Amino acid sequence: MASSMMTPWSLLHTQGRTNVAICLLISMLYAGQVAAQGGAGPGAAGIVVDAEGVLHTRLVRDPSGQLQRQRLAQARATLNRDLASPSKMRKVSLNRLEAEIFEQFASGGGVTDEMHYLAGMTRIDYVFFYPESGDIVIAGPAGGFFENPVGRMVGFTSGRPVLRLEDLVVALRAFPPGRAPTQIIGVSIDPTPEGLKRMRETWIQIGRRQLGPRPNSAQTQSIVDALGDSLGRQTVTIKGVSAKSHFAQVLVEADYRMKLIGIGLERPPVNIPSWVSRAKSSSIARNALQRWYFIPDYESVRVSEDDLAFELVGESVRLVSSDEMVTADGGRIASSQVDRASQIFTTTFTKRYPELASRSPVFSELRNLIDLSLVAAFIQRQDYYGQADWTMELFSSEQEFPVENYTAPRQVETAVNAIWKGGRLLTPIGGGVLIQPLKALTDGNQLADDNGELKARRATVSLEGLEDGQWWWD
Repeated sequence: MASSMMTPWSLLHTQGRTNVAICLLISMLYAGQVAAQGGAGPGAAGIVVDAEGVLHTRLVRDPSGQLQRQRLAQARATLNRDLASPSKMRKVSLNRLEAEIFEQFASGGGVTDEMHYLAGMTRIDYVFFYPESGDIVIAGPAGGFFENPVGRMVGFTSGRPVLRLEDLVVALRAFPPGRAPTQIIGVSIDPTPEGLKRMRETWIQIGRRQLGPRPNSAQTQSIVDALGDSLGRQTVTIKGVSAKSHFAQVLVEADYRMKLIGIGLERPPVNIPSWVSRAKSSSIARNALQRWYFIPDYESVRVSEDDLAFELVGESVRLVSSDEMVTADGGRIASSQVDRASQIFTTTFTKRYPELASRSPVFSELRNLIDLSLVAAFIQRQDYYGQADWTMELFSSEQEFPVENYTAPRQVETAVNAIWKGGRLLTPIGGGVLIQPLKALTDGNQLADDNGELKARRATVSLEGLEDGQWWWD
């Protein structure tokens, strides 16, 4: 291969400058000092976006768990008893909820916590439509909720984040009544071509130094700092939803935290060995740009024969890889070489995702956002809007019902991890979240309700006896 297509570290070897075997991992994220964090315990991790749109980690420490216990006790003492009671299948009528919020606004009130957190639902299992009343109903497990130390609203006993009305509204707006569906919802965090080119040039400059057979810690840190500075900030691109929404912030954080786990800068609360722990220099292509994407499991949807019931089956989240190459001018091209360590990492991450989501709330939130996207796409495709005569007048209006209340994440800092492993450079980690809800609704992906259980489940739900203004029930 011509020298212009070789990694700078390979150039060091061929030019005989040094025998150093350093493996540098460059993430497109600012890591800070992130350890294994879930929703409780000694600390919890999250993100903040500053006024310039730059993403940073936020770590709240609660060594004794006292703050967590205080907040839980306060919520137990103040939350409505019916709302706080655990339920295996709480039901929420979407159009009744919007109508009740209309009434609240008309009388000078606002959105209550009960509304904002969808009656404590922690996920959606079902969507049911009732043509006789026009109700579009979502159903799933629910219970009491409280705000944990990092600011997430989570269930009393499960510790899982509860669904948020603002996220539901964002999903519904992506698949609204009377308009074309959104094809892709997602996020991508990418280095700039200029940054990649500068990084290569920096490696060439480093290769002209006499570092000795093995750089010491100060020299290693100098290399790390130089590469991080040369690569610069990475660009955040959000598609299909408003970048100023909570929905978008969760997409970015989940992608962010996954990559930190992959390069060994965050230790997950479950056994998911990092990519770097398994990577071998001999199996990594020159100039390889590892890219990992969260996507839905598109075979996670079951629909009843009469099209009046919809069920989400399983965890619905997969992590997949896509390898690319970095060219001398900072461009990127697809690579045919498969990285075995990357395959193991993505497969293990997917397998352990349910356990990870139960202990690390952001991954539970990501699953909920994927589910909300699939639900909204189904509601639009079946034209429940038209059948229910629901124009979604309030929820569709940003002016009347604002959800774009956050600073849009635009950039993240570069984080570099240095590992002594082999003779090649492991270059930047890319990827993102890519949700194409309509894929799940194709005939080839939908699961059939062969034994009629889903249809029967819908029939067990009764709307009789609901009081005026009541929009949820068990």
